[in-house]
Amino acid sequence: MKKILKILAILLLIVVIAIVAGFSYLKFGLPNVGEAPDITIERTPERIARGEYLVKNVMACLHCHSTMDHSKFGKPPIHGTEGAGGEEFSMELGFPGNFYAKNITPAALGEWSDGEIFRAITSGVSKDGTALFTLMPYQMYGRLDREDVYSIIAFIRTLKPVEKTIPKSEPVFPVSLLINTAPKKPEFSEIPDKSDMVEYGKYMVTAAACYDCHTPMDDKGNYFDDLKFSGGFTFKMQTGGTTRSANITPDKETGIGNWTEEYFVSRFKQYADSSYVPKTIGKNEFNTEMPWLIYSKMDTTDLVAMYHYLKTLTPINNRVEKFTLDE
Repeated sequence: MKKILKILAILLLIVVIAIVAGFSYLKFGLPNVGEAPDITIERTPERIARGEYLVKNVMACLHCHSTMDHSKFGKPPIHGTEGAGGEEFSMELGFPGNFYAKNITPAALGEWSDGEIFRAITSGVSKDGTALFTLMPYQMYGRLDREDVYSIIAFIRTLKPVEKTIPKSEPVFPVSLLINTAPKKPEFSEIPDKSDMVEYGKYMVTAAACYDCHTPMDDKGNYFDDLKFSGGFTFKMQTGGTTRSANITPDKETGIGNWTEEYFVSRFKQYADSSYVPKTIGKNEFNTEMPWLIYSKMDTTDLVAMYHYLKTLTPINNRVEKFTLDE
């Protein structure tokens, strides 16, 4: 009996040591993506122009890193708050903690090196070495062309400085530990030639992080990769109700299989007219997380390429109920 108890005690000790070691690794050993690169990015007019296009119209950085007007369709940024951050993504909205978009204007990033910003965008590690929540799709941005990331940094350095103190994000346990496993070293690519519409479209879809919002997720925050791009990702709206992303696979019954190239482009461009004013959303009325006003300014060639890539995806029959009221 004593021998059995001794063996059990040893096994228990091994389990405790393993748990402590695992906890210590998650807490102190990660993230492990290396030091920020020692780079100085020349702010050429070409880079600033390219960066402005990507930040404002493709990657929608100023959708999350500004104050959103939740009372308007598509939640457009409020003028004067661009890049200042502070938007809250709380537990009440279904997030595993309370997260706040960072201030990305020079008022906050002035003491950051170009390399530190580069690492944050492409690997998800902040200046102080802590992991960023994947609400910012840095795992997608780490697949872009390195030169595009340089352009993004060149542009955000030109944003109007806005002094704003942002609360510290507070993920709940165990996300507070698991968040450290998310940052990865980037795997850069090169921008495909525009003559290859499918590959170029894939690149633009990656830059816009369409996968992140158009792929459903389980209760533990894991994507259903076998349902990628089939919609159903849920967004709780501040004005009430739950919105779900659309199926953008080429399924003819539930996706975009019957959409023509012209119709696809027109869905975006209908919001590009300077006379368009986002409608006011009342309580428990349908709103969308899709920043149509931002994407409407995307180059038509880029939209066409994205359409051609999406049409090559595996059709997935997934009928999405786009909006429901809370019970």
